[in-house]
This record gives sequence, C-alpha cells and structure tokens, in this order.
Amino acid sequence: QVQLLESGGGLVQAGGSLTLSCAASGRTFSNYAKAWFRQAPGKEREFVAGISWTGGKTRYLDSVKGRFTISRDNAKNTVYLQMNSLKPEDTAVYYCAVSQTVTISDYTDPYEYAYWGQGTQVTVSS
Repeated sequence: QVQLLESGGGLVQAGGSLTLSCAASGRTFSNYAKAWFRQAPGKEREFVAGISWTGGKTRYLDSVKGRFTISRDNAKNTVYLQMNSLKPEDTAVYYCAVSQTVTISDYTDPYEYAYWGQGTQVTVSS
C-alpha cells in the first residue's frame, strides 16, 4: 500500500522558517515528479512547488519564489520543502503529491498527481 507521510509542520512567527518532509512508502517514486500543494481555510487547493524526477527542473508559485525551495532525495524516497521568510498568508495545510506518470506536462495541475499525503498544518503568526 502506497503512503505519503508529511512531517515538519507547526506554528511559527512571521519571518521564521520551517522544513516539510514527505516520505513515501510502499513503492519507489524515483522516476516520478513530486510537488507540494496547500489549502487555506475557505480556499481551493493551490500549487506551491514542483520538482522533476531528476531534481533538475523546479517550478514555484510566484508568491513563494525566492522564499521556498523544493528538493528531493531519491535514495530516501523523500521530497522536502524548505520555507523561509514565512508570512501569515502562507498559513495552510500543506500536501505532498506524486505524479501519475513519469512525464508531466503541467506541475500546477492537481490532476497530474496520483498519490497524495494526508497534509500537515503550517500556521504563521503575525
């Protein structure tokens, strides 16, 4: 059974940092794209960051560029999201996702992803 387990969320003051991790089990996803999405209360789920299977290509939501960094360790079957200079508007439940196929055309499209974690809460206080 495939599971994606996120960790690293929590409460942080504005300007602080957090690192989210998403470890996959039940299957190896070395050759699949991975991404992070988030959903704030009353809002739709939105794309935050995506990374190709080699790690050589990344894509970010404009509002997090320069503050967030996505990375992956294929040996550990894990994807990370380093979040710096956090803002109250970053408050949301963060989800990791793994693509349906080896190739992916649109990192921002949630329908490109077949596997999702249960989410981890990130709360940024002002």
